Amino acid sequence: MKIAFYGSSLLSSYWNGAATYYRGILRALAERGHRITFYEPDAFDRQQHRDIDPPAWARSVVYPATIEAVRDVLAEAGDADIVVKANGVGVFDRELLAGITTHARKNALKIFWDVDAAATLDEMRADPDHPVRAALPDLDLVLTYGGGDPVVDAYRHFGAAECVPVYNALDPSTHHPVPPDPRFACDLAFLGNRLPDREARVEEFFLRPAASMAHRAFLIGGNGWEGKAMPANVRHRGHVFTAEHNAFNCTPRAVLNVARDSMAHIGFSPATRVFEAAGAAACLITDAWEGIELFLKPGAEVLVARDGQDVAEHLATLEADRARTIGRAALARVLAEHTYDRRGDLLDRLLRAQVSALRVAA
Repeated sequence: MKIAFYGSSLLSSYWNGAATYYRGILRALAERGHRITFYEPDAFDRQQHRDIDPPAWARSVVYPATIEAVRDVLAEAGDADIVVKANGVGVFDRELLAGITTHARKNALKIFWDVDAAATLDEMRADPDHPVRAALPDLDLVLTYGGGDPVVDAYRHFGAAECVPVYNALDPSTHHPVPPDPRFACDLAFLGNRLPDREARVEEFFLRPAASMAHRAFLIGGNGWEGKAMPANVRHRGHVFTAEHNAFNCTPRAVLNVARDSMAHIGFSPATRVFEAAGAAACLITDAWEGIELFLKPGAEVLVARDGQDVAEHLATLEADRARTIGRAALARVLAEHTYDRRGDLLDRLLRAQVSALRVAA
């Protein structure tokens, strides 16, 4: 089937944490016979920080960040069997969401794909006129990249016809073990952009342990941290390109995951970084959130911390052999249960069933 997908960026992970997710899911769908066009705006300097060239498995359309260009790319929605608007495009989100229902064929499957469901639902609760609330009656399906039953129940409460989580996963062709790289040598590394709803948690789970363990080396990667005051034993790498993620994850003694406030609150929302680190056989320390055991087993495949003191205690007792054992166990678990190939099977069946039902109804 032909899919028109309007999202933030397929080609660049710069200020775009969903890039790995989009690539893994859409590649899996392409391998199952779907023909995908991904529409992304030329915005936020993403095209100057591309991680990949346009892939063979999707048609990539980069359009100017103007309302005229938005109208042009929306006009192509009429040729698709499935039309998807993802949240967080960053420019003309309201117009894109309204446009997919206006331009899609009557019997096309119309989807809102929420890659930040907890935050979106908070906004919807606070604003009766939120564009997603207004669009739900005209949409056939909501997909989310996490959230479990709390998110599904909330979307149904707001009137979604159906809501299905499609969780982050691993693409073993892009994220896998590699030799260590001295550039990323440290005891604990964290990779994530500086965002208002995560900064306090980074301070607690990363900077607080660093301040208490002056004899240990810490490394932070991601955009926006340049002006942040940090302990002397913390190095900042800036933006880390996707091609460097494996070395970033494989080299440190341990890698830290810190959820955003909204995702930690709602649970069942493993970040892309969780599976990237596990795919590299890294020893992962994550902040505590409900549902972690559905993806990795605490104590055996991941170390869980309730606060910065827990992080420091994990590091203080983490010998190299145990770190490697935990990393290998995490890799085995995600390869067995949490690959984009598996997510692709689930989503392919769902999309085909939904499209068939629409055609029968028509």
